[in-house]
Amino acid sequence: MDTQWIHDMPKIELHLHLEGAIPADTVLEIARRNDLLDLLPGQDAAAIQQWYQFQDFYHFMDINRIMKNLLRSEEDYSLAVYAIGRELAQQHIRYAEITFTPYTHIHVLNKGVSIETILNGLEDGRRRVQQEFDIELRWIFDIPRNRAFADYKNGGAYVPGAAESTLDYALQGMPYGVIGLGLGGSEVNAPPEPFAPVFARAKAGGLLSLPHAGEGEGAASVRGAVISLQADRIGHGVRAIEDESLIRLLAERQIPLEVNITSNVCLGIFADFQTHPLPMLDRAGVKVTVNTDNPPFFNTDLSQEFRLLVEKYHYEAAEVIRIARNSFEVCGAEPATKNRLLSEFDAWVSSRDGSSTRPLR
Repeated sequence: MDTQWIHDMPKIELHLHLEGAIPADTVLEIARRNDLLDLLPGQDAAAIQQWYQFQDFYHFMDINRIMKNLLRSEEDYSLAVYAIGRELAQQHIRYAEITFTPYTHIHVLNKGVSIETILNGLEDGRRRVQQEFDIELRWIFDIPRNRAFADYKNGGAYVPGAAESTLDYALQGMPYGVIGLGLGGSEVNAPPEPFAPVFARAKAGGLLSLPHAGEGEGAASVRGAVISLQADRIGHGVRAIEDESLIRLLAERQIPLEVNITSNVCLGIFADFQTHPLPMLDRAGVKVTVNTDNPPFFNTDLSQEFRLLVEKYHYEAAEVIRIARNSFEVCGAEPATKNRLLSEFDAWVSSRDGSSTRPLR
């Protein structure tokens, strides 16, 4: 099947980490302005692109840490957001929800930034992206779950500081486009259940519950996010495949999964594309969406992730379109914006000869 139409299709990205999406040329520009080039492996875009190429989990985490450390001012955050928006525009992405971890930037790296610096920078970049590219951006502020556990490597006790601080930042950020509270970091020795009070407060305050679960740990982590955190969507969630009753629960409640196929394979969650469970979850009635996670690190983009549905799982065009439409249906945009985006998508589908959004199971 010719897949050029996938590039042209209007798309939504629901699972994208800010620091994992900054283009190489922008990384260099920010490092130069802050006199931090020594943190990078080279001083040209080719060196950064080579550095980005995924090697293993520890290399991946090291890059993430350095990316966070480079951002020091409102201008840095604004430029990073603008550069990401420029990349999204090239892929015909119309709306994106970008995950960001303010607690790490403010409390862990000791680089002197405040929540006001972050919010003002993110908002300036968001406005520029909307004005220049007509792309809507929203933010998910996520809790670094390991920071909420004392001596977490030894299975330590839950300490609410990082979670409570992140919730406060998310509530403060709602006028700046923050729409959800997330839960990131390694799931090992950091289950979702202790975060229940924080997520209850988040939902009472008008935020969506958007935790990561079922990536590094198995189905129990997903179930905990659904039951204890009242999850509106699950970041990843793919290891739900290990529990048939959980699959039925996700399907019955229509709790969407933000699936990142290439990321899961690169990080060793699944051995290869053939064993990835997206098709099985989809056929079981779970509402799946397709996303990139940290695209430069995994040498992918959203169009390529959709092409995998065709090339690896033999989906027909109508099935790909159905999956793409899921993201429009479940995004966290306010109703007027969501309806406009859905109308735009459906108009594009109608313009294609012989296309249909009818589910094919």
